[in-house]
Amino acid sequence: MSRSSIGSRFSAHELSRRDWLAITAGGLATFAIPVTTGAASLPADVRKSVATYLETLVRPDGGFAWDDQPTSHLSPTYAALGCYQILGVAPPEPKKHADFVRRNHPASWKKLEQEHREFDQMQIQSLLWLSEDVSEFRERVASWKKPVGYLKQYEKHGYPVFRHQLTAFTCRKLLGLPMDEIDPEFIEYLDSRRRPNGSFGNTPASDGSDGNILNTFWGLQALDILGRLGENRTAAVAWVLSCGFGLHQPDAKFAQQRDLAYTWAAIRCLELLKEDVSEIGTVARMIRLRQNDDGGFSDRPGWFSNAVATYYALDSLRAFQKFEPLPRSRPVPQTEALPADLKVFTIQIEAHGQGSPTEAVELARSLKIHLWGAKNAKAPWLKKAQETANREKVPVTFFVANEEYGTWVDFPGMGTYSHTSDIIAPAGADIGPSLANAGVVTWDEYREKRLKPLEEAGGRVLWQFGENEELVRLLLDDSIERGGFAAISTFHFGNPDFTNSEPFLKRYRGQLPFVGLQDAHGTEPWWFSDMTTGFRTLFLAREPTWEGWLESMKNQWVVAVRKDAVTNGALRMHGGSDAAVEFVKAREADWRWWENPEISRPLISLVAIRPEDVDEVGRPEHGIALRIRCAWVNTTQGQPKTPLVDFEALTVDGQPVMPEKIELRKGRGPGLSDVYYRWVDEAMPSGVRTAQVVGRVRETGDKVTRSLRF
Repeated sequence: MSRSSIGSRFSAHELSRRDWLAITAGGLATFAIPVTTGAASLPADVRKSVATYLETLVRPDGGFAWDDQPTSHLSPTYAALGCYQILGVAPPEPKKHADFVRRNHPASWKKLEQEHREFDQMQIQSLLWLSEDVSEFRERVASWKKPVGYLKQYEKHGYPVFRHQLTAFTCRKLLGLPMDEIDPEFIEYLDSRRRPNGSFGNTPASDGSDGNILNTFWGLQALDILGRLGENRTAAVAWVLSCGFGLHQPDAKFAQQRDLAYTWAAIRCLELLKEDVSEIGTVARMIRLRQNDDGGFSDRPGWFSNAVATYYALDSLRAFQKFEPLPRSRPVPQTEALPADLKVFTIQIEAHGQGSPTEAVELARSLKIHLWGAKNAKAPWLKKAQETANREKVPVTFFVANEEYGTWVDFPGMGTYSHTSDIIAPAGADIGPSLANAGVVTWDEYREKRLKPLEEAGGRVLWQFGENEELVRLLLDDSIERGGFAAISTFHFGNPDFTNSEPFLKRYRGQLPFVGLQDAHGTEPWWFSDMTTGFRTLFLAREPTWEGWLESMKNQWVVAVRKDAVTNGALRMHGGSDAAVEFVKAREADWRWWENPEISRPLISLVAIRPEDVDEVGRPEHGIALRIRCAWVNTTQGQPKTPLVDFEALTVDGQPVMPEKIELRKGRGPGLSDVYYRWVDEAMPSGVRTAQVVGRVRETGDKVTRSLRF
């Protein structure tokens, strides 16, 4: 097709002037094989400024990082190396980069629950760019012969993530593996996702839904490898053009923001379909307007630069031959000065909402937790925990933090997903009914029936996780536009850091706050102490109230922090604004839980239990019981694993007594579900009594004590 004809076709879908002015949204997606590996003919100022920007992302570990992170990640490393390839410039330290790429598949931190084959593709392509041998990947890629279904507890039908599956085609091409070894089931899967209009979606086309521009690119790329691009070509070109170089689909029902990744995908689709876009200067101009004055490109105007957006911009600009002069690039977004009267407080989200309220309060006191989100707690438990805190003068407020298991939301073309309703709200607020086990609802129905009453009561919904990037982008973009998910989970009990396995989340830095999500498991808060201690969410406010927390989320005054065995003792942070992060760092003594006698994990628990204390394990039928728990290393499921402290002695009213050791086993297999010491006095004489327990720390031999008046 001639250049004039593609221009005329585009004009048929041309946007209004207002829309073109708005065509500066942002995006992030998994990357694909470049059309060319030669240096692109880019303007000299773009080439120089981008190269300077990329140097700021180099880290001592040999990779490239997100701009706010001290350590590298495979995703920005891939993007940076792709940028160097397009620029025709050698990266700073090719051998160190190659070593980083080989060693740092995100699963190297912790095995991922699902295969993320896009990371293998990043490794292979990066190493090829670096002229490295990639034969070590051949056996693994050769084993990808059939689609792998997504876990049905997350997507109701088990629909695979389209993007992940099609790397079986692209990686084979990169490695020179034969295509005839792919099982016909894979070809059938690919064909089943193609719509009559030439687009591709995550669900079978038989459901009548439209495609997605990113999924369409993945699908066309696979067809190209199979030599089948001519199939339904005319319809595909028309559909891509109808996305207007910026929408994820022509008639989007929500998330209608224009996006750099969608612009990139449209250009790449048209290149595959042999359409020439080189003289559509308006598109080139809007891409260049994404460049910040640090030299990098951002997903949207006013957003932070990042390596991936920069890669998309350069990989798109390759397609153009002429570039008009532009005004100077945009300044990097700056955070407004913080009010002088702010302080640093701690919130734990989805911490325990069952088990011992007394030990929950003790953990809050010892770890200086100001707001405790009780996961799926019943109202009496919340009431008891708050009464205990008030009586003991512990400055913690308990609130609702529920994971509404059994909520299913259907998204046309994507699938039907769970883990869409993690809510937080003040205790006692009328937040409306949960949609758990209420059948499948649409996104609009969820917003009306669940989100609306929740927000009217001062509550919010948080994003936990999702591995279908094409869908997650839509939900978070829609939330920025008209409300919805108010924060993004990063550190988590089962995943060291969701931004490790879902790096596209980093594009939202500065737009949605990042939080740590305890997602408590097990029946007792004491046996989840590793997690309650190891990561938390800090927020800046004048007082640690619910209103202060909401204001901090709105203003990006939130910083998620983790330092524990999972991070190998390294401090990791995710903050919305640079100013908030610097504020928190400058006041580390106010929240640091390591090497700080003012804030530390309790090593021994001593609780007096009466017959009416229904939430306390070991309660007596008559009189009073003393229960002692020592600190252990815990499993992620909230069970004791390895002792840290040994019980030595208990005295009551100054006299030694011998408590009974009680061990409870899990229902299945070996291992303990609980271990404690219990002493009972059924007589319970009147008056105030005292007790003291002594324990010994195994590693140091230090003595620890806990005293109690009851």
